[in-house]
This record gives sequence, structure tokens and C-alpha cells, in this order.
Amino acid sequence: MSDPADLSGQELLQAFRTKALSPVEALEAVLARIDACEPTLNALYAFDPDTARGAARASEERWRRGEALALDGLPTTIKENIATQGVPMPLGTAARELVPAPTDAPAAARLREAGVVIVAKTTMPDYGMLSSGLSSFHKLARNPWDTTKNPGGSSAGAGAAAAAGYGPLHLGTDIGGSIRLPAGWCGIFGLKPSFGRVPVDPPYYGRVVGPMTRTVADSALMMREIARPDARDGMSLPPQEFAWLDLAMEVKGLRIGLWLDAGVGMAVEPETRAAVERAAQILANAGARIEEVRPFLTRPMLAGLDRFWRQRAWSDIGALPPERRARVLPYIRRWAEGGQNLTGAQVYDGMNQMIVMRDAALRACAPFDFVISPTAPVPSYPAELASPIDDPERPFEHIGFTVAFNMSDQPASSVNAGYTASGLPIGLQIIGQRFDDLGVLRLSRAWEDLRGQQRPWPRCA
Repeated sequence: MSDPADLSGQELLQAFRTKALSPVEALEAVLARIDACEPTLNALYAFDPDTARGAARASEERWRRGEALALDGLPTTIKENIATQGVPMPLGTAARELVPAPTDAPAAARLREAGVVIVAKTTMPDYGMLSSGLSSFHKLARNPWDTTKNPGGSSAGAGAAAAAGYGPLHLGTDIGGSIRLPAGWCGIFGLKPSFGRVPVDPPYYGRVVGPMTRTVADSALMMREIARPDARDGMSLPPQEFAWLDLAMEVKGLRIGLWLDAGVGMAVEPETRAAVERAAQILANAGARIEEVRPFLTRPMLAGLDRFWRQRAWSDIGALPPERRARVLPYIRRWAEGGQNLTGAQVYDGMNQMIVMRDAALRACAPFDFVISPTAPVPSYPAELASPIDDPERPFEHIGFTVAFNMSDQPASSVNAGYTASGLPIGLQIIGQRFDDLGVLRLSRAWEDLRGQQRPWPRCA
């Protein structure tokens, strides 16, 4: 058998059923992997192996009695801004007071009810407002494929943990690309569900919780549980039954849009473009109809989003006492300060541009069953930087392919499309129509079959 730390969730569940492996043995393999990798990767927060061992022993006993739960015994991490009872949420910043969370957030509660073994929380940048592993509270998170590179963010630790083999299941959040960008740069699968599909507490416009895993099938396992209703989210969708584990899809006959120019932000670099064009050709060879999607994002849209988010950030950061405000990551503090003198009209226009962006995305995608694009315009970048261009006056030049679908409520995934000449992963984004989360999972699974053999997962020295 392979190292249990590298087995998928589905493989582990089968091993538990047949008694080829126990939840305790699986956890110990994951803990050994963490011991080897974590001094370099810095992916974890609130790592508590003793509590995890107790949960694994309880799971082992349920399997022994024939009372196993849906995800019983699967080692799991949860992003630190998703509340878990008794654990403080610093939100990536040294400026926050550390107050234990009174209860589990909805998705964490659903996973715990399904029997997962929570190994740790995962790290994130200050307030989740960077596509980076840089934080004023956590140590610098690094990319397992090349530890001089960034895992992306804001679900930075989750992306690194999944690629390194810290268990099969990882939970992230996304408001502009924070699941998909680290998924793309770490070579894993990440799903940004439709807005409201997975209950969130507290809910916020565009923010979603979703799975980050090595395989599409493991994300489907997670969605089956975390998409269950929770009354705390007044913005959630009505409960709906999906055959989450039925991932079969016929590619032949699908009309797929190919979107290679976002219209604003960084240009797509050649190796990324070539990987996405290759994916389009493979899908065409399988019978899909591939058609160009014209650029639809504009500079006013991105600038409006920037103004609105700056003012939102400043409303939190500006209210801090000066000594705590000084602890915020300087990049984030400088960026947020740009919101302090905005007028009401400017902030309103910023929010209106988010609505304009939503409508443009929906119009662009309307003719297609799915749209594919790069997840990010460039491969991963130096670990110490806050973004690929590291400029707080131009903070969102790299999210042109991801952010629109947070505004439009559409589900979108990142799945590995290939590698650069230096061995860095390249993400392929798959975008579905509103509420077609299962369709995105199915096409992502079909792509896993079509893309060919992947490189071995990275190993810690």
C-alpha cells in the first residue's frame, strides 16, 4: 500500500471498511508527514496532534462497531477563518485579539458531524486580502513544489497542506480567488461553489466556503456534507439534493468557451497560455465545441472593486487602537489606508461596478455549457511577496480570471493543467452556469481522465 498520507479520501474509506488500515494508522502517517514538512511549509495553525489522536481512536471504535459516519476518520484541515469551537481566529493578522470561537461555523460543523479528524487549522494572510502566504501573525507559508515560491492565498496553508499530503480533505474560503489561486499554484483541485451553496457564518457578499483536495472525487465527498443547510446563513440557497458522487460526464457535444484574455490586469504568460490551449484542444478531441470568449472585464470594474474593498478593510483596520493597527502587515495597512478618504459616492460606485462585473460575466458565459480559462495569468512567484507584482496600489492585477465569478455567483474550479519548464503547476479554471456545481465537478473529473499522467506529488527533503 502507498503511504497512507498520500491516499485519497475515497481510498482511505475503503481501507477502513476492509480493515486494511485504521483511522489511527492513517492519522499517524499524516502526522509523520507534517513533522517532515511543516518546519519548511508553515501551513498549519492550532496544530493539536493529541486531540486529533483522540478523535482518530473514537473513529476507529465506530468502525469496529459498524457505526461509521460518512467521512469517518479522514484527516482534515480547516482554514483558520472558519470557526472551530474553542480555537481563536486571528484572521492572519497580529492585530486581532485572540478570543476562542464559541461554536463551529456551518461547514466545520458538518464535517465534524461526518466524523472527520480535524488535524489543524491552516494559515492565511492578514484579513484574507492577499493571494499570498504572507502574514503578520503566521510564519511565511511556502509552496511544496518549490519552497522559494508562494502557495498563493488567501487559503495559503490549505493549498500547501493538500499538495504536501497533510491528509486528503482541506477546507478553504474564496471571495476573489482564494480557493482557486492556491489550488492552481499548488497543483491541486479546488472548488469555489455557487454563492450560497455552502452555508457561511457570518455570510458576506461573494464569500464562499469550499473544498481543496488532490482529487475531484474527494471534493465531491466534502460537498455532500458541507452543502447541507444551516439556518445561520440567511443568504444561503434553498436545500437541494444532488448526486454529488455521480461524476460521470460525456464531453462530446458540450459547448465550451475558451477565455484567454480577461480584459484587464496581467497578461497571460506563454507557458500558462500554452497549457490552457492544450487543454482546449484535448477537450475538442473528445468532442467538445470550443469557441472564443471575448474579454469582458474593464479597468473601471476592477478599480471599483478595489475602492469598495479598501473602504471595507479600512472600516475594520481604522477602528483599531493605534498600537494594534501598527501590527497589521504593512502592505495591507497601506492598501487599506487608501479607503479612508473615499466619499460615499465613490464607495457606492465601487459596489455598483461589482454589479456591472457580475452582469458582464453572466452575459459572457450565457452561450456556453462551461467556460475554461487560466486560473491565474502567471505561475507562482517568490514566497516573500504579497502578490505577483507586489504593489498595494495595483493589488488585483492577477485576479482578473477569478474574481468575476464571485460577483456572478457562478461555481468555478481550478484543476491542474500541466507544469512549467521549471516544474511549477499551472491551473485550469472551469466555470459553470449559476448553481451548476455538480456540472463543474463532473467536467473537472472528466479533465482528470483526459489530461494524462500527473507528476508525483512533491516530497519534503
